[in-house]
Amino acid sequence: MTTLNIRTLTLPTQWHLDTVKDQAGTLKLAVWDLKDAPAGLSPQEIDAVVYHHPSGRAGLKRLAALPNLKLIQTQSTGYDGFAEAGHGAAVASAYGLHADGTAEMALGLMLTAQRQLDRFARDQSAHRWQPLGSPGLVDRKVLMIGAGGIGEAIAKRLQPFGVELTRVGSRARDDQRGHVHGVDELPVLLPNADIVVLITPLNAGTHHLVNQDFLARLPDGALIVNVARGPVVDTDALLAETQSGRLRAALDVVDPEPLPEDHPLWDAPGVFITPHVGGRSDALKPRLARFLREQVRRIANGEELQNLVYGGKGS
Repeated sequence: MTTLNIRTLTLPTQWHLDTVKDQAGTLKLAVWDLKDAPAGLSPQEIDAVVYHHPSGRAGLKRLAALPNLKLIQTQSTGYDGFAEAGHGAAVASAYGLHADGTAEMALGLMLTAQRQLDRFARDQSAHRWQPLGSPGLVDRKVLMIGAGGIGEAIAKRLQPFGVELTRVGSRARDDQRGHVHGVDELPVLLPNADIVVLITPLNAGTHHLVNQDFLARLPDGALIVNVARGPVVDTDALLAETQSGRLRAALDVVDPEPLPEDHPLWDAPGVFITPHVGGRSDALKPRLARFLREQVRRIANGEELQNLVYGGKGS
């Protein structure tokens, strides 16, 4: 069990602070969105931070300037880069809170691309009536890379659509849903995939997992759906395949992010982009509130934390 001895915790908004303050005990709470220097606090005072993801790279740099930081609590499922930014501070994720919303987004991206809903939306804006056929989702072969909690939520939602689902994890195994293939089997699996859904964590092994060789193994017309992290995909390799018209993509995450307004991916044919909003449904806020209240109670009482993914220097 990791003992952190936290005395001062910052939260990104007043809503966050008001949500947890009755669970804080003797903890000192303060609002800090990581966009500027913390008001009324010295960097030395801050032991723990609930991270404000809109602060971006500037926020990560501010974490690195906290000499006594012991805990970073993310509001995301992913936690890549936080241990390095916090110089070894413990990291806890918000695993599970975004699963249903992200699964909805994955399904929405698939349906949009497979039924050309984005094209029909553009036709409506142009007052143009143009019926077109589409590949559809029924009977498609879906290869999903990532077999964790969000992957399970996606699999449940795909069941009524009549797809043939193949799941891939870091290693081959069997679970309650059936067989999970190992990532080493991808060269054999890719040529049979109509749709590839990415929901794998970002780490050294998955950075640019989807590269030129990966994409070249897919059949013409295949769709890449990314609801994982942008750098799981080599953007230049994807751009080459989509600009040629050979492959398609539906992306909630990209690399770089945010995507610069002059980036050619915006205009690549067969590419549909949403701005990393997979988990941002109205269901998230009450789930986040319950999670943070329990986490703050545990911090205040020196109990084991939820979703501790990196124990930190003191573990």
